[in-house]
Amino acid sequence: MLDLKLYMAQRISAMIMGPLVLGHLAVMIYAIQGGLSSAEILSRTQGSIFWFVFYGTFVIAVSVHAAIGMRVIMHEWLGLKGVTLPLFTWSLCLILLFMGARAVTAVTLL
Repeated sequence: MLDLKLYMAQRISAMIMGPLVLGHLAVMIYAIQGGLSSAEILSRTQGSIFWFVFYGTFVIAVSVHAAIGMRVIMHEWLGLKGVTLPLFTWSLCLILLFMGARAVTAVTLL
């Protein structure tokens, strides 16, 4: 049952990430073609709830997706199992969430 839940969590996180990746790429292309500097980009994202929610959702989806993917790799390649496997998965997910949250906060709230 746990494997089915993890499978579904990874697939749902991928479905969430799809449009967010496209949106991110579209914004980056717009910024580059518009000749915006990093200071100009930051001035547009600072204090924006929209960009906070957009990239915050992105960080959550990526953290879940990557942690589950790495769980499978660690199990298949290194033979991790038992308590070590979920400990690794949760630790990686929390590390990615923390790092991503710091980046989103720096770009949107400060």
